[in-house]
This record gives sequence, structure tokens and C-alpha cells, in this order.
Amino acid sequence: MDTSYVAVAVVTSRTEAELIAGLLRSNGLEAAVSADDAGGQDPQLQILGVRVLVAPADEAAARQVIADAQTA
Repeated sequence: MDTSYVAVAVVTSRTEAELIAGLLRSNGLEAAVSADDAGGQDPQLQILGVRVLVAPADEAAARQVIADAQTA
């Protein structure tokens, strides 16, 4: 099983990252959110970056979905 992932977005809140991940999922892509915020116990660390991750094979499609959403 391939466990490598690619960040397609880095934002400053878990909420925003979850919204982006939800958008990707609703378009048929698997997406995960990764943050170094002590499991949500230290939310101020989110300012350092919360990543939205996808499989490398889905990177182009994910970036296109995000770009389309930003221009809509």
C-alpha cells in the first residue's frame, strides 16, 4: 500500500482545511487533513499550516477542483 501523499492546499485553520477536503471528497477524490496542533488541543499552532493531502495520482484533479471553486 502506498502511503505517500501530496499537499494540495496549506491553510491556517483546520476548519478551512476540512471544507477543502469535503469539496474534494464530494468530487470523488480521497482527501485527508493533517495539522501539527496536538490533536486540536493547541489550535494556535494551526497558524503554522494545516495541510490538505491527496494521493499523488489525484494531485492534478484536486488542484483543478480547488481552482474551479476559487473562480466560481
